Amino acid sequence: MKILVINGHKYYPFAQGRLNKTLFNKIIELISLDNDVKTTIIENGYNTDEEIEKFLWADIIIFQTPMNWFAVPYILKEYFDNVYRYGIFYEGSKNYGEGGLLKNKKYMYSITMNSPQYAFEQTDKFFDGRGLDEVIIALHKLQQYCGMEKIETFAVYDVVKNPDISLYLANLEKHIKKYILNINH
Repeated sequence: MKILVINGHKYYPFAQGRLNKTLFNKIIELISLDNDVKTTIIENGYNTDEEIEKFLWADIIIFQTPMNWFAVPYILKEYFDNVYRYGIFYEGSKNYGEGGLLKNKKYMYSITMNSPQYAFEQTDKFFDGRGLDEVIIALHKLQQYCGMEKIETFAVYDVVKNPDISLYLANLEKHIKKYILNINH
């Protein structure tokens, strides 16, 4: 398989991106043995035409990103705005949302966040019992609009107050083995 891995982290003095970089590197390590891999670290800069070519080349796109204010960092949103081009990623269609041109591609979000997991699961907590995928539905619809198919989201929670890097890495490895390395093309 051909896999593109994108790091969407934005450096801030209070959020330097060490965990996202660790997970990004672990993903690459896990998938590199039997797959062709290309990467982008958005914060390091990119060429829009080269990024479009990477998407056209890839079978799977993995986004490693933190959650910032209930969405992705602005540089990842800007990346989507710059790279996802009409006539390449999507086009008009008779039925809204059915003009995606990347129908043979899959995507996965790998997300870090400070929210505890229970905040998504319990109906009396902040997210009213909505699971992570419901909270980030706009991110999924963005990819669906372009025709891509979702691979199960991976997330690590409570990363500032209660970090457990070894657990995160073990869970990521299980997730990648189950949802990426077992995909049959």
